[in-house]
Amino acid sequence: MTTFDEILEEAGNFGRCQKRIFALLCMVSLPFSGVYVGIVFQGFTPEHWCQDSGVSQIRQSCGWSLMDTRKITVPLVNTSGVLVHSQCEQYDLDWNNTGLTCDNLESDLNDAHRSKAPMTSCKEGWEYDYEGRQSFVTEFDLVCNDAWVVDMYQATLNAGFLVGIYFAKKRSFLMSNLLNGVAGILVAVAPNYISMLVFRTIFGFAVKGGWMSVYVLITELVGVEYRRMVGVLLQMFFSVGILILTLIAYLITDWRWLQVAFTVPYFIFLSYFWLIPESPRWLLSQNNSTKAKEITEAIAKENKKTLSKNIDTLRDDNAQTSTASFLDLVRTPNMRKHTFILMFNWFTSAIVYQGLIMRVGIAGGNVYIDFLISGLVEFPAAFLILFTIDRIGRRLPFATANIVAGVSCFITAMIPDSHFWVKTVVACIGRLCITMAFEMVVFVNTELYPTFVRNLGVSVCSTLCDIGGIVAPFLLYRLATIWLELPLIIFGAIAFVAGGLVLLLPETRGIRLPETIDDIEFPNRHKENQPKSQQLTNLLPTDMTTNKETTIV
Repeated sequence: MTTFDEILEEAGNFGRCQKRIFALLCMVSLPFSGVYVGIVFQGFTPEHWCQDSGVSQIRQSCGWSLMDTRKITVPLVNTSGVLVHSQCEQYDLDWNNTGLTCDNLESDLNDAHRSKAPMTSCKEGWEYDYEGRQSFVTEFDLVCNDAWVVDMYQATLNAGFLVGIYFAKKRSFLMSNLLNGVAGILVAVAPNYISMLVFRTIFGFAVKGGWMSVYVLITELVGVEYRRMVGVLLQMFFSVGILILTLIAYLITDWRWLQVAFTVPYFIFLSYFWLIPESPRWLLSQNNSTKAKEITEAIAKENKKTLSKNIDTLRDDNAQTSTASFLDLVRTPNMRKHTFILMFNWFTSAIVYQGLIMRVGIAGGNVYIDFLISGLVEFPAAFLILFTIDRIGRRLPFATANIVAGVSCFITAMIPDSHFWVKTVVACIGRLCITMAFEMVVFVNTELYPTFVRNLGVSVCSTLCDIGGIVAPFLLYRLATIWLELPLIIFGAIAFVAGGLVLLLPETRGIRLPETIDDIEFPNRHKENQPKSQQLTNLLPTDMTTNKETTIV
């Protein structure tokens, strides 16, 4: 019997066919960035204050600008020791009957008078300083008491991720893209925020399954030595999508059309039905060896390779002889330790990564420039990972990335706004490191579980990523109303703890993947067996050690 990995050696581990498919599938990561972090632009909350029809009439008659009107007619409130214009309260006055004129209104409405004037909550909606742009916040007036709906926009997406499922097959990928397109358009035409949140949940359900199917499909089509590289580079294209999103968001001023812009590509991806093959591994797992052989032969032909007759004995090399359960992840000490540490790291990575990106929208700077810089600093993460993991190992870079991200969050929170560029540089270091940690947790997770429970382990641990995504917007937006930098303190604390916990995990560089729970629980015995096996191999006659290779040839 011949495994698919052995046949793939003959067909080409990463030949022209796989490179073509990889290039096509990388395109799927581009619109996913809009889905995942588009809230920065779609849910942007600009400066706002209460709308008053009486004030509007005075503004027209006096020829004031919008900002002049706010300065004169909007009450000041004390926020964290600083006087700012109120966003949720207005003077309870009949402005047409004050007896004040345009010339003396500002001078006569002095501080003493302002302090005695009755105030009330906004009654006629809000005015927004947004230069002709429109987010769903400004359209549905999701400010003050309704500001929590903005949190729900991101939380419902992650709730959809949480219940979303994926399969390593082309048909599931195509069905997911069809649902992505339909749900995305429904979000764009939603008549109110309740229906918007419902459609957003469906969107999350579909898009997570589609993206994960892409990840699994490409890693199954390439040789073992290329899997980590294509996985990391696939995630890097998400960063490319962030840069493209910045430009599109700058050019498209309405959140609904922005939604359409990153939804349309999912309809285009339906053409992949004719451009990418089914996963031969999945076909083998479904006992469809005939179709698997046909696709493998097509891959070899495009790669200009010739297959041996061993393909006639192709079998499923992923067949599992043991049934995995959740108890296998927590029953024994080391498995339990790995599970809880990995779950916490998935949770932390999601909160800090999403939190730092969404913070761009409330930090007060130019949201487009800040978001662009935020996307650019992600690129070195992939190269640092590829450079360090086979030279230094997994544990130290993984832990360092978390710890440095945590420290950067602490320092950023303490730097005053007057030192803008210093604060920006430190924040960028934090973004770079949490991106690196987020990308590393994916493959570190797979290396710390035995074969029969590996898929279940990754599935269970990564569930905490979606839960972290649900928590992140509430943690950011609600705590920021108390103190803008408070979320950074929380992000720093959990990232620092996550990095410390990673140091408790074993190093997996140069260690073959575990096959049983005993390999996890007794790692020293596992390491000792490797040199002993090599010694035994050296003692065997040459013709015995090369017998398998000779047979294949």
